[in-house]
Amino acid sequence: MKRYLLLLAKVLFATLFIFAGVMHFANEGFFMKIMPPYLPWHRELVHLSGIAEIILGVALLIPRFQRLAAWGIIALLITVFPANIHVYLNQQIIPAPGWVHTFRLLLQGVLIAWAWSYTRARPAS
Repeated sequence: MKRYLLLLAKVLFATLFIFAGVMHFANEGFFMKIMPPYLPWHRELVHLSGIAEIILGVALLIPRFQRLAAWGIIALLITVFPANIHVYLNQQIIPAPGWVHTFRLLLQGVLIAWAWSYTRARPAS
């Protein structure tokens, strides 16, 4: 049962990243508006991060690539964190209650911890 739940959690996590990556193309405008103005090449970075999320999400499901994908997800989450800070400091970009913006920042830490759990060697699942 535990093995099944661990596999289910990994599939859920991978699906979250694959879905988010697809959304970079399906709802490009949303991701464009949260880009910090000091970064160049907004569209290219949105597409690049979307592709990275899709690839890393798929790779996480392949036991041979799980650890590498998990480290990639951690690096990606750290890399996109400035966009989350930008939105937090400019909450009019995404109109929502203040707690939602705080939650988005804290969620990054949870996602990093979740990805970290896949960096350790574990039995194939």
